[in-house]
Amino acid sequence: MTPEEEQAQRRTALRALLAAPLLRDPDKLVLVRRHLSELRDWLTRETGWRLAVDSESARLFKTAPDPADATHPARGRAGEPYGRRRYVVLCLALAMLERADAQTTLGGLAEEVLNAAAEPELDFAFTLDSRQERADLVAVVRTLIDWGVLRKVAGDEDAYLSATGDVLYDVRRPVLAALLTGTRGPSTITAESFGERIAELAAEPVADTDDLRNQALRRRLTRRLLEDPVVYYTDLDEAERAYLTSQRHAITRRIEEATGLVAEVRAEGIAMADPDDELTDVRMPEQRTDGHVTLLVAELLAARGAQSMEELRSFVRQAAREHTSFWRKGVTEPGAEDGLLATALGKLTALRLAEVRHDTVAGLPAIARYALDAPVVKGT
Repeated sequence: MTPEEEQAQRRTALRALLAAPLLRDPDKLVLVRRHLSELRDWLTRETGWRLAVDSESARLFKTAPDPADATHPARGRAGEPYGRRRYVVLCLALAMLERADAQTTLGGLAEEVLNAAAEPELDFAFTLDSRQERADLVAVVRTLIDWGVLRKVAGDEDAYLSATGDVLYDVRRPVLAALLTGTRGPSTITAESFGERIAELAAEPVADTDDLRNQALRRRLTRRLLEDPVVYYTDLDEAERAYLTSQRHAITRRIEEATGLVAEVRAEGIAMADPDDELTDVRMPEQRTDGHVTLLVAELLAARGAQSMEELRSFVRQAAREHTSFWRKGVTEPGAEDGLLATALGKLTALRLAEVRHDTVAGLPAIARYALDAPVVKGT
């Protein structure tokens, strides 16, 4: 195998890990195992992320650049974002599976979750009396199946939803044990508030020498460039800005060589673009109704600047009337603009193209690429 082929395989393996930090694809696992030493060396040196590999999966222990960022929620199989109840049910289900037998049923897991939810200190109302609550539990279980924590043995979740049957699962403990990515064990956290507990869970040791401080800066900036759609200089602290300004070429070159991403450098910040459009969970532009609405809202913000929510709702209502023959049914019904706008703003904020400030939406610098120039008619 030529050096170029070796590099291409390592790049494919690293891209697979970045796209699916809990990787179970057999073909991609072969590449990860083949280049495990080089991958671990690069990830440790450039990001500080740990990589663990066993016979059935590879786990890249990524850490979120901003634990408070809520723009990339967990999603069900239909693409619907998790709400608070599903997140709590997910945590309770994982806690119950930690002490479950090698096999469990959906009904048995439901009973355990109900018992845990009834603890007074939790203050979480969950009864499974409604179909929606049962649907939330099923959505969580299907997420765990997709992650590989559970393996279905017999039955179907739809039968449980309709109260006509149950489902049997194998509990895969190696995958379950590898889910947490914090730098500290939860049992060592002493903070009281939720925000402080999350901060402690993700806190890293404070470097005490210049070399270690520079290493920590390089790793932190590399992680942000790999994870965030855009890294704006205004979002960095003084030390981060100074380091990225002086080491920008070296950092982006190493990322480009290892992943195939391409650096787009502007006065306001840096984005690592993917020519293959694979390493993203939110695409822009995108087809169909929601994609068209998002593009139109982006064009509006780029052209006119900040808009109030009411102005945007009015704009989406008008756009729905203009494009009703092309968009899905129901877009002109009263209140439909709220859902269309919420989806569009979810995409724009996740891509760091816009931000919502109280009742106003403002475009961020990168949204300028969606501005339309005035048409020019050339003479014949």
